[in-house]
Amino acid sequence: MADPVSPPVAPSKGPKITARALMIGDRLDVAGLERSDVLSTSPLAFRAGSEGFVALFRFGVVVLVGLSPLEEDEVIRGLRQRTSGEFARHEEETAIIEISPDREDQIPPGGPIYLKELSTERLIVIADALSKSAALARDEHEAAAFFDVVDPFARHLAEKGRRPGNRREILKHVGNALLVRQRISGRVAVEEKPDVLWDRPDLERLYARLEDEYELKERAVSLHRKLDVIGDTAQALTDLIDTERSLRLELIIVLLIVFEIFITFYQMFTGGSGH
Repeated sequence: MADPVSPPVAPSKGPKITARALMIGDRLDVAGLERSDVLSTSPLAFRAGSEGFVALFRFGVVVLVGLSPLEEDEVIRGLRQRTSGEFARHEEETAIIEISPDREDQIPPGGPIYLKELSTERLIVIADALSKSAALARDEHEAAAFFDVVDPFARHLAEKGRRPGNRREILKHVGNALLVRQRISGRVAVEEKPDVLWDRPDLERLYARLEDEYELKERAVSLHRKLDVIGDTAQALTDLIDTERSLRLELIIVLLIVFEIFITFYQMFTGGSGH
């Protein structure tokens, strides 16, 4: 008689905690923020609340792990004076982390982030990926908003063959386009890996899985393409305005020359008539 087959043992499920990345402004000034409970300096990470974890990124993102809503509000209020260009609406990226000692670090499709253990290095790797995803989301919205604004101008130019009459409004949009490009280009280096991987190369696989889960590289490539279009559009609008200004100046010069010739002939005519 065959021995009965034992059912597979399901991995034990551990506690779940929530990680939230919030983009609260253009920049975070972390210089001089000295604490006794610092866990990392790049990014600046420390303990908060009863058992929480906070990571601060200079490009305006704070990552909160295992904090209650009240504890999160307290941390954000404490960072307000260090935030430049604070946003009224915070871009957010959320993930569920489950501690599962029987599993390897993995991220199943649509599932939580399974960690073998809740170490500081693992939290920093997760915080890095979440912060980049939140920053990319904000930049994607900025780029989309620019295209929504510029579309009527481009449509008018295609249909009428000339730019819209409100020159000041166009210049404002050109300036906004340049600001968007500057912010997005210099904000987040998505291609760079977190510094913690230099000391913990065994966490490379976890970071690679996070990169795939949040499509960081693909979104960065798409965003850079939009940046090129934004730059080209801004340049085209600027060139159009400069060309029209040059034509206007040339017309004024021609009119002045014609007027001067007219005055000269008039003086010659009146002078000859006087004799």
